[in-house]
Amino acid sequence: MTATVAIEHVEKRYRAVRALHDVSFALEPGRLSALVGHNGAGKTTLIKLMLGLIRPDGGSIRVLGENPAAGEFAGRRCLGFLPENVAFNAALTGRETLAFYARLKGCDARQGAALLDRVGLGEASRRLVGTYSKGMRQRLGLAQALLGRPRVLLLDEPTTGLDPALRLTFYEILDELRRDGATVLISSHALDELEGRAEQVLIMNRGILVADGALAELRALAGLPIRLSLKLNDPTVRPAWVPGDAAIERDRCEIGVLDHTGKMQLLRQAANDPAVVDIGVAEPTLDELYAHFLRQQERAA
Repeated sequence: MTATVAIEHVEKRYRAVRALHDVSFALEPGRLSALVGHNGAGKTTLIKLMLGLIRPDGGSIRVLGENPAAGEFAGRRCLGFLPENVAFNAALTGRETLAFYARLKGCDARQGAALLDRVGLGEASRRLVGTYSKGMRQRLGLAQALLGRPRVLLLDEPTTGLDPALRLTFYEILDELRRDGATVLISSHALDELEGRAEQVLIMNRGILVADGALAELRALAGLPIRLSLKLNDPTVRPAWVPGDAAIERDRCEIGVLDHTGKMQLLRQAANDPAVVDIGVAEPTLDELYAHFLRQQERAA
C-alpha cells in the first residue's frame, strides 16, 4: 500500500533548538494514527511540515506524493487541518465561516450546512462566531477541517471542549472517513480516548521518534506485565497454582504475567477453580506504554 504521508530522516531547528532529529515514519490510507508526546516534543512542528507551512532543514517530506511546501502543491485542497487553538472572524456567522472556507478549498458550499448539523451547530449556524463558546468554536473548526472529504486529515487536540456525546459523533465521522480511504492523524494528550481507536501510535520525545507501531506491537516491544485480577470466594485460602508473589487484598488476587502464554495458562487454571468467582484481564495501557518508552529513551540518552 502506498503511503499518503512519507517522512524520511527529517531534521528541523529553530535557532539553537533542535525541534526534530532524524524522524522517519509513514502514514497509510484508511488508517487512524496517534501522535503523542509532551509539549515541546515536536508534534506541532511535524504537523506544520506536513501542511507545508514550514520547510525541513534536512530529510524529505511527501504528502500525497508531493512536497507540501512547494508552491504548486496540488494536494493542498485534499488536506483537512484542525489546530489546537482555533480562531475565526468573530463578525461572521458559523454558516458564513464555512462558506468562506469552502470557497478557499474549491468545494461545494452546500456541504457546510450538513457539516454544521453533524457537529451540533445547526441551530447556532446563523449566530455570530463571536457569541460562540470555546466548545462551539472547536466544533466549527472540526466542520471546517471536514470540508471536501479530505484524503489526509491532521487534527491537533481535536476533542478539547467537546462533550462526551459529541466526542462519540466525532469518532464516528473519523471512522466514516477511514472506511472511505482517508488518512487520519490525531495529535493528542487524551491517550485513553485513542486507545482501541488508533491503529498506529507514534511517540515523540524531545524531537525524537521513540516508538512507532500498532498497540499490540508496542506492547510486545515494551514487555510490560499483563495484569490478571481474580475475585476469590475465600480470600484467606490461596489457590495452589497462584504464584507466591501475587498480592491478595480483601477478596482480590492480583497477578502479573509477561506474555500471552503465561496469561492463557493462568486463565485456564482460574476458570477451572471453583474458588475463583470472577476474572479481569488488563493489558498495558497506552499511558503506561508512553511512560515506558519515554523512560527507555531517557536512559539511553
